[in-house]
Amino acid sequence: MGGGAGTGLVPGLIIFDCDGVLADSEILSAEVLIDQLGALQIALSIDDVRNEFLGRSFPTVARLIRDRFGCPLPEDFEAAYRRRLLQRFQTELRPTPGLLPMLRQLRLPACVATSSSPPRVARTLNLLGLERRFGANVFTASQVAHGKPAPDLFLFAAQEMGVLPDHALVIEDSPPGIMAGLAAGMRVLHYRGGAHLRHLPAGDPQVPCFDNWAEFPQLLKDIEQGATLR
Repeated sequence: MGGGAGTGLVPGLIIFDCDGVLADSEILSAEVLIDQLGALQIALSIDDVRNEFLGRSFPTVARLIRDRFGCPLPEDFEAAYRRRLLQRFQTELRPTPGLLPMLRQLRLPACVATSSSPPRVARTLNLLGLERRFGANVFTASQVAHGKPAPDLFLFAAQEMGVLPDHALVIEDSPPGIMAGLAAGMRVLHYRGGAHLRHLPAGDPQVPCFDNWAEFPQLLKDIEQGATLR
């Protein structure tokens, strides 16, 4: 049921990715990773990070780096990355533009399903003032066998929330996340309003995209009415 064509099925659950969807954090993450790898004489660009690592868990990112460059990473690499990133978050993290007013008006059940580690997503939601908004309805790749692009995390989130997959709507910014939502049999919208995607060409033409949270209520209405989204 992913994609644009609809049958008028009213969503029973909104599943939000965190980084790049709720938090405008992907540029910060990329900058910290690029700087840390640069100290190891490994050169990556923002485009490299966006194209190869966006939406993936850190263990997967570390494996991809080792495979690509044939270079072992220091034992404390992940811990140092997370520490430096959370330091940046403390002063620079912001919600994606227009998110908070949209969430205040949202009446449908909602949860978060993210590739981030539990400590990182907890800190992110705390800094954004969203800790109480989602409460215990936060799920991470550490709770399933396979992270995105496998459907496991989204299926787990829907099960925990008591909603059938075809009644769930996924909001994602990354290709692995979009693939995971579609593989789970869920509707998917591609959010492109984060700083890391703004002004870039759209991705999969089969997946409806938007870049402004002010548009989201109308998108929900269109889905409920079975409209074909573009």
